[in-house]
Amino acid sequence: MPMAKRSHGSRAKLRAFFLENIGRVLESKELREASGDASEWARRVRELRIEEGYSILTHNDRSDLKPGQYLLLNAKPQPAFERGISKETRAFVLDRNGFTCQMCGAVAGEPHPFDPARKTRLHIGHIVDKSMGGGDDPSNLRALCSVCNEGAKNLTLDRPSREKLLIQVRRATGADQVELLRWLIRKFPDHAERILAAAKPAN
Repeated sequence: MPMAKRSHGSRAKLRAFFLENIGRVLESKELREASGDASEWARRVRELRIEEGYSILTHNDRSDLKPGQYLLLNAKPQPAFERGISKETRAFVLDRNGFTCQMCGAVAGEPHPFDPARKTRLHIGHIVDKSMGGGDDPSNLRALCSVCNEGAKNLTLDRPSREKLLIQVRRATGADQVELLRWLIRKFPDHAERILAAAKPAN
């Protein structure tokens, strides 16, 4: 049997199995058996997520899931538009956004602020969703962690203005302001040196 036809068949079997078990945590052994004992069943699951847009969660997405466990949230797939974004564009957007979620501030690879048991994983999300006419150009893309990306859907949240941000900083405790300063210096070391040099009184 040709490889393409065999893989298509195992993906269809897995899709049907997930749809029969929406909301139930599935184990790797079950999925392998459901695929017809396909050797690349895990790749077929990824294809269901990436190419077909099914909301299949793993331990990387939810801390209550263990490695080797999978959970389909609902039967309706989301359009998998991210596949059309090139690696170069993804790299540009992540670098431009400082490898930081543009909604909650979580940093890639660090414990997630809303769920410390999880490491932050970043995705590329649309500011104006594709379903609302948004495009794939970098100006309409932003880095989002898996938590915010799951909840964002078609919502477009405005960034706080500089004035509102400064108000929040002024309201914070002195210790939090110092911690914020440390974080900004780590994030923007070149800017920090110039600002500190300009702030020194002239002799």
